Amino acid sequence: MIELTRLNGEHMVVNSDLIRYAEASPDTVITLVTGDKIVVSESTQELIERVIAFRSRLLQHAFPGGTVAVDASQSIAAMAASAARATALPQASTHIDQDESWRRRGRETD
Repeated sequence: MIELTRLNGEHMVVNSDLIRYAEASPDTVITLVTGDKIVVSESTQELIERVIAFRSRLLQHAFPGGTVAVDASQSIAAMAASAARATALPQASTHIDQDESWRRRGRETD
């Protein structure tokens, strides 16, 4: 979760895993994977830095003794891939279910 500020100064917390993309037009508009849009006062660069810092903290908790190097370009790519997976999961699971039922039918005829 990352803390952001609405244009009226109200603070809010957003689940960064739900961010599909952010646009600067001139305010920063965040679009979530749910389709909801949030307008915040932070720049897109600040948003990226907060997501990277949050994910770095998660990794530090997961691997307390190790060092974790985080590259901003990799994190942005990971965010994009995460959003793509979130929207593709229903289609992928349907395909897997259909494929599995096909295999079962094949075994039944053997």
